[in-house]
Amino acid sequence: MALGYYFGQFYNKDWTAPQRKRLFNRIGLAALIAFIIIRFLNIYGEVLPWEIYETKMQTVMSFFNLTKYPPSLLFLLATLGVSILFLANSENWKGRLSNFFSVFGRVPFFYYVVHIYLIRILASIAAELTGFGWEMMIQNTIEIQLGNYGFGLPVVYMVWIGIILVLYPLCRWYDNYKMNNREKWWLSYL
Repeated sequence: MALGYYFGQFYNKDWTAPQRKRLFNRIGLAALIAFIIIRFLNIYGEVLPWEIYETKMQTVMSFFNLTKYPPSLLFLLATLGVSILFLANSENWKGRLSNFFSVFGRVPFFYYVVHIYLIRILASIAAELTGFGWEMMIQNTIEIQLGNYGFGLPVVYMVWIGIILVLYPLCRWYDNYKMNNREKWWLSYL
């Protein structure tokens, strides 16, 4: 988030779009190159060293198995490198898809708060329907044995896309509400 505030200075009138694109591409590529070099050395930047396995896919998965909480240096280099490259090359995108995602960009904290509650409710329903009981979703203890609770990646992706589609109208409404009520200064924080 701090990096986002810092990068805001590159959008003032002193920077042209081509200058910004060139700078962001350099930063993004440098971050990804640093990630590859440091990860390949396997001695710094990540708690879990990568290993060579019987199959190439397992080895690749081991290479990209990064620590998100707390974020390791390599996690930050990989994710921010890709994000900065995306930022560099998507500034002038126009159209319906761009407009769709811009809504979420204008109300990020609102989306974040609402989606956390929606995910928690959906997870409680899934836990109940799969025999684990919804109560396990409100217990905050490490001692819970989840066993086979959860779903495969295709279901997770469908839920992810579904949450975005379900929350879009609410986020669009809030975005319009924010724009039409600029005198309510506190709306800019939500």
